[in-house]
Amino acid sequence: MGNLSFTRELRLLTPAHFSYVFSDAIPAPSKHVTILARKNTDNKHPRLGITIAKNRVRKAHDRNRLKRIIRESFRHHQHFLPNVDIIVIGKSNLDTLSNKEFNVLLNTLWKKLKKRCEN
Repeated sequence: MGNLSFTRELRLLTPAHFSYVFSDAIPAPSKHVTILARKNTDNKHPRLGITIAKNRVRKAHDRNRLKRIIRESFRHHQHFLPNVDIIVIGKSNLDTLSNKEFNVLLNTLWKKLKKRCEN
């Protein structure tokens, strides 16, 4: 299966990286989360960026919990995803999901994203 770490090379770090994805993204939406992706040509692996606004999820510990779950899910699915830059955008009421419900939702969205990016 390979290395399951989440190193610096697997992250979108600069505003330019985020702007690149936002400019021409392939969406995988749901009620609680939208995942945007765009093929990257520079890297041989997918990269992840996360945005969960304070006005969507009020409490910092909830935002941090959700980000941890997203990173962990990405870490386990990174070898099955195509070479794309991915941004996960949290929507309102995301903090109402339990960890298990959120993981199931993310698993579904990773599959949907993979299918859309391969076409």
